Amino acid sequence: MNINMQTYLIYLLVMAGVTLFLRAVPFILLRKKLKSVFWSSFLAYVPYTVLSAMTVPAIFFATDSRLTGACALLAAVVASLLGGGLVTVAVVSCLTVLGVDGLMLL
Repeated sequence: MNINMQTYLIYLLVMAGVTLFLRAVPFILLRKKLKSVFWSSFLAYVPYTVLSAMTVPAIFFATDSRLTGACALLAAVVASLLGGGLVTVAVVSCLTVLGVDGLMLL
């Protein structure tokens, strides 16, 4: 795929502009402390939502079988609800994938 330098620079400038816009606008608009309980709680949950939206689909496609991904997700949810930390939840998920894969080989 041969793309000329002018098109490349236009794409680069558009991406830089969008990135700057998305990072600068919240700082400009939110100079004062938020008084609205709704908006402060909404913005508090945005990082968790974005992380979940990126992680959950990857769980199903990280293994050869969607069944192992579903079992790992279920095990991770249970481990986290029982108070497991990040490393504990990750280890439980990995062991679940290995166990389910082992059972599927039988």
